[in-house]
Amino acid sequence: MSSTTTSTTSVTPRRAVLGDPGYQAFLILRTAFTVAPIVFGLDKFTNLLVDWPTYLAPWIDDIAPGSAQAAMYAVGVIEIVAGVAVAVAPRFGGWLVAGWLAGIIINLLTIPAHYDIALRDFGLLLGAVALARLAQRYRSGSQPR
Repeated sequence: MSSTTTSTTSVTPRRAVLGDPGYQAFLILRTAFTVAPIVFGLDKFTNLLVDWPTYLAPWIDDIAPGSAQAAMYAVGVIEIVAGVAVAVAPRFGGWLVAGWLAGIIINLLTIPAHYDIALRDFGLLLGAVALARLAQRYRSGSQPR
């Protein structure tokens, strides 16, 4: 009588996690919410992408010390910190970015003709919340539950 041995290739836990669509979504969001705030934060110092002070509501410019550009420097620092927070601690950083986007949305809703950008940022806020929730599930190196 002959016995046959079949060899099955086992999938490593890491490969299994990387193949999980939820984990892939987490990585995409984590990358986007790390890179985008850092890039936009750095651009607040150069205004290469857009003239950022024009996106500051006049009422905020009135209460912020200094010029609108000085306020954008502070905004840039906060955005860079938020991007780094997402990279290092996405469970916290996702909520930080969502809160920051909520503030941006309030600012934009008080500037006529910026409602479309506020709506776009609301979509980004939802993405940041999704990142924070996915980060809760996919803690660094842990297996999906």
